[in-house]
Parts: sequence; structure tokens; C-alpha cells
Amino acid sequence: MGCLVSTPKDTGGNRRRPGSIGEVSVYVPGLRIPKPVDFSQSLSGHVSKTLVERLTAMRTRIVVMAGQEALTITRTRRKTTTQHGRSTLADLHQALEDYLPVLLGLVSDGSQLQFKVQFIWVNQEDDAEETAMFNAWYEVLSVLHLMAVLSLSQANLLLLPRTSADFYQPKASEGSRRGSIDIFLKAAGYLDCAVRHVLPRLPSELRRNLPVDLAEGVLRALCLQALGQGVDIQLGMAIDSTKATLAVKRRLACEMVKYWQQAQDNLMNLPLSNGWGEKHRHFVKWKYVEAKAAAYYYHGLILDEGNTEKSHGMAVAALQAADEYFEESKKACEVFNAAHPLSRNPPLWGTMKYLSEKIPKDTSSKVRINRDLYSHEKNMGTPPTLPDFALALKPNEYQLPPVDPSWNENVQLGHIGTNEVKRG
Repeated sequence: MGCLVSTPKDTGGNRRRPGSIGEVSVYVPGLRIPKPVDFSQSLSGHVSKTLVERLTAMRTRIVVMAGQEALTITRTRRKTTTQHGRSTLADLHQALEDYLPVLLGLVSDGSQLQFKVQFIWVNQEDDAEETAMFNAWYEVLSVLHLMAVLSLSQANLLLLPRTSADFYQPKASEGSRRGSIDIFLKAAGYLDCAVRHVLPRLPSELRRNLPVDLAEGVLRALCLQALGQGVDIQLGMAIDSTKATLAVKRRLACEMVKYWQQAQDNLMNLPLSNGWGEKHRHFVKWKYVEAKAAAYYYHGLILDEGNTEKSHGMAVAALQAADEYFEESKKACEVFNAAHPLSRNPPLWGTMKYLSEKIPKDTSSKVRINRDLYSHEKNMGTPPTLPDFALALKPNEYQLPPVDPSWNENVQLGHIGTNEVKRG
């Protein structure tokens, strides 16, 4: 049950496609925007008037706020605040959190109410302009996805570098970096919950017809990206710390490679060729190559601590690989920024600011020293295999909230609702 309607692209003009999105530290997909729903027509006679009015008011607020936020979320801007001092991102996020427990009443205990309302959302990465489904689990999935995207947008704002107090160079403060890690884990938690607890609730036919924005591969990739960027921030903080050893930095860099590789694998066979989708794929490729540059750099430094010609040769091969991946990452970055919507890099800071200076310098130095020690100039060949570390950073354990208590008071015609007996 739960038929769907997908509207082809270029028919309704609902999809907003900015020409440029400014500075990007974190990839943020364009917002999927909900379209208005007439709950009274769909639920009349099954749900109390009070509950219908509440659902309508809460979702209408989200429709309006999401439409307004879509005009600014894809542009670089400092945190916009409301008259109450809260950010507009935070207000929309709170509205979604408030709506979710009430929405879940439609699916509680297998209620047939989940099939009575047609929910419509405007897509961004899919070819179809919008997707409509008569299934409340589709709405839950869309809400969780939007909560995750808003979190990624918040992290992007935190990580856009600002001029420091000493006016030396723009960078994100330590507080912003630590805060961004918490936000990445929260975003990953929403996406992990969507994959493990919401997608399985949809019939297989509907899952096959979900827009690519909500495809399992995209949700998993976004989750892994959030974790990968969290580790990137941890690595930057380790670089700034005098207590962090080379072994710690190598482990973080190698973990980062695995997160980005898995993200890339999840996007491998998906039709991401439409605007945001293509840009998404380019971002993952860029960050994967960038992570490999960091991992081979620290692996090379540790191998160089050995006392044999073999270990020194392997160190040089690893550092040469780091240098090659670093150059490749710069090209991948240019491809990402040139893909529509256009973007640009913020001033270099953190992990890549450090490595952009160290990789070329240390590679050149180690190659020269190795040549002087062993009197040969041969290419060191295939770089050594990177160590395989277990992934330490995990998504927050997000659980769907309990159904709002107002549903307990909903005793209406035929007891359809949370107490309705499942019909096969």
C-alpha cells in the first residue's frame, strides 16, 4: 500500500537551484522542501478535529520555515537569528523535533492511518522534481533527512574560518571545532536511525521508488561523511596538540580514509548526475583523495623512524604517494567547486593548511636524504599498504521519540488510530 507520484524535472518550478553556494567546509545537500498537506480531508472522521488542527499547524509552520531557509541555506552567511535570539536553523530543527512525535501517531501499532495522507516533498538530487507517497513512514524518513541536513549546515557555519584575535590567519576556534564534532555525530545519528529503523518500514516497492535523495546508499554515505569530517576535525586538533603522537595522527588519518572510501562505495551505483547529486559525488571523491594524502604522509613519517634501507625506502614511497594524492586532491577540489551550484574554498586552515606546507617539504627532504644515504635515485615503486584500524567514531544513538500523548485522547469513529487492529 502507499502509491507514489514522481513529477518529472522542469515541470513545476518548485526546485530552487542557486547559481552559487559560496564557501563550503561541509557538503550540505540542497534542502528537500515539504509541500502543503490537507490533513482535514484525509483524516476527517478518523482523527479528532483538535489533532487534525495540530498536525496541520505544525506541518504548515515547517513548510513555511523550510521554504524560507532554502533561500539562505545554500549561501554562505553568518548565523541568522530570530527576534528571540535563536538561529533560524535551530528554530526549523526544533519545529521538526516537535512535529515528529505527533506524526508518529499515524504509524503507531501498524495503524491504517499511515496510508491515508499523501505527503509531497520537493527533491534536490533526484531527476524527479518532487515525490509524493501515501505513506507516513515516507514523511518520517523525509523529516529525519531534513534534520540531518540542517545539522550539516550548522556544522558548515561553525567551520567557516573567521579572523582570529591575533589577526594572524582565519581559522575556526577550538570551541567551534569541538562543537562541530558533536553536530556531526548527531547528524550521523539521524541518518543511521533512518537507515536501520525507518527504511525497513517501507514496502520494497516504495523503497525502490524513493528519490535518490533518500536512497539507502545516499543516507549511508551522508552518515559516513559526517563521521569522516568529525575525524578530520579530530586530526586537526591532534596536529595542534603537543601531546599527540605520530601514531595517533596516523590512526586518525587512516580511519578517515576508511570513512570516505565507504562513503564513495555507497554512492558508486546511484544515478547522481543531476546538479546537487553530481556535486555530492565530486565532494566525496575530493575528500577521499585528501584523506589518503594525510594517511600516507603520517605512515611515511613513522616508517622513516626505522633504521634499515628497506624501511627508509618504504617511507619515501609513502611520502611520494602522499605528495601525489595531495596534488590530485587539489584537482578534485577544483572539479567539485566548478560543479553546479558553484562553490569556493574558505581560506585554508586546520589539517590541510598544515599538510599543504608539510607534505611537499618533507617529501622532497626525505627523497634527497634517502638518495644521499643509499646512492640511488630510483623510483621507490608501489607505496606500502596503509594500516587497517577499526573505526572508532560512531553515530549518536538516536531513537524515534514516543508517540505524542494527544493520540491517547483520540477516541474516534471505529477506533481507527493507534488502537486499530492491523489489516493484512
